[in-house]
Amino acid sequence: MEEVKMAESFLCLMADLDEGVQKNMSEWYAEIKKAGFTGTQTPDLPYHISLATYPLEMEEEVLANVKKVAAEFSQVEVDLSHIGMFAGGQVLFAAPDRNPELDKLQEACQMGVPQQYGFTPHTTILIDDPEVVHAALPTFVKCFQPMTGRITRLHLCAFWPTREIAALDL
Repeated sequence: MEEVKMAESFLCLMADLDEGVQKNMSEWYAEIKKAGFTGTQTPDLPYHISLATYPLEMEEEVLANVKKVAAEFSQVEVDLSHIGMFAGGQVLFAAPDRNPELDKLQEACQMGVPQQYGFTPHTTILIDDPEVVHAALPTFVKCFQPMTGRITRLHLCAFWPTREIAALDL
């Protein structure tokens, strides 16, 4: 079988969550997987909140801004308090409450670039066909526990395939 090479199409800036949150969310996903659901979400990315996307040609400008923002911001506390699904039912997520510090961080990162979707802070647990996501929901409801965590790092990548550009601690 011939390997298909995909061209990168956009940049994404992500706010990575602390190790305690990573551990808990990995346990949630393990329960979902044990119940027979694996999903199509991007493998090997830490659990994160997507802050903004940009065109590929802005890489140098975005990287400079990410370095500036990482130097100016401290870690941001987030309360992952609820779960949700996006319209269409293909994405199951845990979501933090909005707070002023999270909003300030996102605004500093957006750089005035129009976004395809409004900012809905969330951390994806499962992406799949709606029937699969809906079937996985009871398992997620059983294992989900609200928790407080911190955004500890900004993580800039190009997608598809995933190419890490920078990971900067706050």
